Amino acid sequence: RTLQLSLSGIRTLSVIETPPAERKPVQTAIIERDPKFLKEVLLRELKRGGQVFWVYNRVQGLDQVLTFVSRLAPEARVAKAHGQMAEKELEETMHMFWHQEIDILVCTSIIESGLDFPKANTLIVDQAQLFGLGQLYQLRGRVGRSGEQAYAYFIVPAFERLSEQARKRMQIILDMDYLGAGFQIAMQDLRLRGAGNILGEAQSGHIGKVGLDLFLEMLDEEVRKLKGEARIREVEPELNIGFTAHIPEDFIVDTGEKLKYYKMLSSCVTDQDFDEIKAEIRDRFGKIPDELETFIQVLKVKQKLSLLNVSRADLFEQKIIISWPEDRQQPGEEQRQGIDPLALVGWVEKNQTLARLLPPGKLELRLKYEQSISEGLGMVAEKLNELIEMVKAEG
Repeated sequence: RTLQLSLSGIRTLSVIETPPAERKPVQTAIIERDPKFLKEVLLRELKRGGQVFWVYNRVQGLDQVLTFVSRLAPEARVAKAHGQMAEKELEETMHMFWHQEIDILVCTSIIESGLDFPKANTLIVDQAQLFGLGQLYQLRGRVGRSGEQAYAYFIVPAFERLSEQARKRMQIILDMDYLGAGFQIAMQDLRLRGAGNILGEAQSGHIGKVGLDLFLEMLDEEVRKLKGEARIREVEPELNIGFTAHIPEDFIVDTGEKLKYYKMLSSCVTDQDFDEIKAEIRDRFGKIPDELETFIQVLKVKQKLSLLNVSRADLFEQKIIISWPEDRQQPGEEQRQGIDPLALVGWVEKNQTLARLLPPGKLELRLKYEQSISEGLGMVAEKLNELIEMVKAEG
C-alpha cells in the first residue's frame, strides 16, 4: 500500500541500490527436502568457520526441527530462538550466537530484520512456501553481510504441489538474487498481492464500479491538481467502425484470455508494444487472423489520432473521416498538443492523392481499392505519424 501511494505521487520515494563495498550476491536455490543434501550444506558452512540460520516459522514444532537439525550435524552447537521465549533467555541466546558460541540457530522469522551477523552465511528456510515475498527477501538479507560468499536454500514440498501464488513467489525470489533488487522485489510483491486496502472491500462508495485504471487516472489528476501542476486533458477519439475488427471467437476461445489481450492491445503506446503482443499471440494461438490484424491497425490509427487531438473518426472500407473538437479547455487545464492549421494544410498538399479537407474542421483520408483494410489502415497510420512530426516541428 505504501509503495502504491509513492508510485501515485501521494508520498515521496527514494531508492538506494548501491550495495556496500565487497558485498556479494547471495546464491539462492529452491529445493525439496533432502536430508543428505541438507547435511552437506550444514557441514560445508561449519568447515569454513561460519554459522547457519535455520528458519521454521511455527513455534509449535520448533523443537522437532531442532532435533532434526541436531541429527544432521551432531558435532554442531544448536540452539533455538522465537518470540515466545522469555526476554532474558532470548537475549542470552542471541548474545551467544553473536560470539559464535552457537553454530546453528533454529528460529522463527523473528530474525527477518535488523540483525547483522557477519559470520552467518548460510540460510535455510523450512516450508518456504508459507512465507510472503517480502519476508523471503528480508530473510535472505540476514546472510551475506560480509565479504564471504553466502547461500540461501528455500525448502518446499514437492514443486508440483505448490499453489500458483507460491510458485510465482519462489520464481521471483530465485530470479532476483542480485544486489539492490529490493525495489524490484517490492514492485513484484505489489503486482502479486495488490495495493492493500486502497481498493479493498472496506472501501465505501462506488469504487467497485469505477475500476482500477480509472481510479488511478483520477488519483493522478487530483495529485497534479494539489501540486499546482496543469492538468492534461486526454483526448480519447470516438471511433465509428464500418467493418469487422475484433478477436474472432474461434481464435481465442477462453473469455478471460480474450479480455486479457484486448486490454493489453488497448494499452499499447508504441508500434514495438503492438509487435511484441502480436508475437506472443502468434506463438500461443497461431497465425493472426485478418479480423485481429485489422483490429490492431485500428488501435494504431486511434493512437495517432489521440496525439492529434482528434475527437471523432469514422472508419469505412474505402475512407476515413476525421473530426476535431470545437470545445475550449477549462481554466487551469493544459490541453494536449492539437493540430496546427498551417501544418495540416501543408501535409494535405503533400498527400493530395490520400487526403482532402472537408468543412467544418474535418479531414477525409481515402484508402486504395487494391489494398486490404488492414494494409490501408497501416498506410494511414504511417501518414498520420508524418503529420504528427510536422506538428512537432512547427512547435
